[in-house]
Amino acid sequence: MSWGLRNRLSRIIKPETKRTVMLAVDHGYFLGPIRGLENPRRTITPLLPYADAIMLTRGVLRTSVDPTVDVAVVLRVSGGNTIAGPALGNEDIVTSVRDAIRLNAAALAFSIYVGTPYEHQTLKALAKLVDLGEDYGIPVLAVTAVGRELEKRETKYIALACRVAAELGAHFIKTYYTPEFEKVVDAAPVPLVIAGGPKMESEMDALKLAYEAVSAGAAGVDFGRNVFQSSNPVGMIRALRRIVHEGWTPKEAAQELGQVVGGPAAT
Repeated sequence: MSWGLRNRLSRIIKPETKRTVMLAVDHGYFLGPIRGLENPRRTITPLLPYADAIMLTRGVLRTSVDPTVDVAVVLRVSGGNTIAGPALGNEDIVTSVRDAIRLNAAALAFSIYVGTPYEHQTLKALAKLVDLGEDYGIPVLAVTAVGRELEKRETKYIALACRVAAELGAHFIKTYYTPEFEKVVDAAPVPLVIAGGPKMESEMDALKLAYEAVSAGAAGVDFGRNVFQSSNPVGMIRALRRIVHEGWTPKEAAQELGQVVGGPAAT
C-alpha cells in the first residue's frame, strides 16, 4: 500500500485497536427519507463525536456535515437504483474519484451483488474503482449487498462474496455476520466490517451482534438503523464503542444507554 492509502485507512480502522465504529447514513440513495434520516443533519450531528468514520453520499456530506468536524469520510460512490425500481442491484459508479478527493474522502464505498443478474456489472465496476483508488491512494470498501434476497445471508454465500471482493482488490469489506463467521474471516485476507441491517427488535440484540462479530474476528461495525432508529442513538453508538474498542460485554455496554439519558455522557 502507498503511504497515503495506508494513512487514510488508519483514520477509519484505528491502529491502536485495529477496529472501527462506522456510522452508516447512506440509506437515502435508494430508500429515500427513511425513519430517523428524514433530516440528515439533525440525525448525524450528535453522533459524529462517537464515530470513527461516517459512510454517506456526497450530497448528504455537502449539506449535512460540518466541514470542521474531524471524522473520516467513507464516500458512497455507487448508485443508480431505488427501492421503487425493478432491480435493486442495478448499480454503477455515480461519483468520480476526483470529486471524492475534493471532499477529502478517506475511502470509497461500492456495493457488489454476487449471485444476482448484476453480479458481472458490479464486480467489474468494483475492479475499476480499485484501480482508480490505487492511482490516488484511496482505499475501497466493498459492500456485499444482498438486497431483497435475504436468504443468501449464510456463511457459504458471505464467504464467497467477501473472498471475491478481496480478490478484486478491495481494501476492506462491509458484510453480514453469519454463524461460523470465523470461517469467513479466515478466508478473507482483508478486514471485515459488520453491517447492522434493518432495525432489530431491541438494542441488546444489536449489541450482541456487535460483540459476537468482533469476537469472531470482525474489524468492527458499520451500523445505521440500529443506531439512528434507536430510542437513544447517542447511547447506542457509545455502547458500540465500548464493545468494539474496549471489549465490553453487551450487558456492560448497555449501561451507556442509561448514562446518556437526561444528562452528560460518561467518559
